[in-house]
Amino acid sequence: MTSKHSDIKVVMYTMCIVQDEDRILLINRPEKLGIPGWIGPGGKVDFPESLTEGAIREVREETGLIVKDLIYKGLDEYVDPQKNHRYMVFNYITKTFEGELLENPPEGELKWIPIDEVMDYPMQSWFKRRLPFFFEEGTFEIYEIWDEEEQRTIKESVKRT
Repeated sequence: MTSKHSDIKVVMYTMCIVQDEDRILLINRPEKLGIPGWIGPGGKVDFPESLTEGAIREVREETGLIVKDLIYKGLDEYVDPQKNHRYMVFNYITKTFEGELLENPPEGELKWIPIDEVMDYPMQSWFKRRLPFFFEEGTFEIYEIWDEEEQRTIKESVKRT
């Protein structure tokens, strides 16, 4: 292994869409927290927790809900060769949850949004692109190489199984 490859920083995140019949729970993240707009709950996986443990913890911390029976939906992978960074987002969906929504959520306003209206809400383009995949059969994989200097995607692939 060359030293260039041994210096790669891999960071793992999760996202979990919580579905209640014909609506999903999203967070309206304010600009000051980065990634503004409506987004699913999720965040960084803490070592040594598993991916699903991380997803469950993040949903609880951000919404107050305790989720169960997570279904793996796919992977978003963003690679920045100039910084030797690899960001991996493991995506889940669930219809099984208990508890009450937080009154003062730390990440932003929580809202149950009808699935047939959700695409009209302001959200980051990368989240809008993958959101429909949560409701399709099978899994998805999104792979993107980012050029930080030019601020653009230089390679991208989307696969669904």
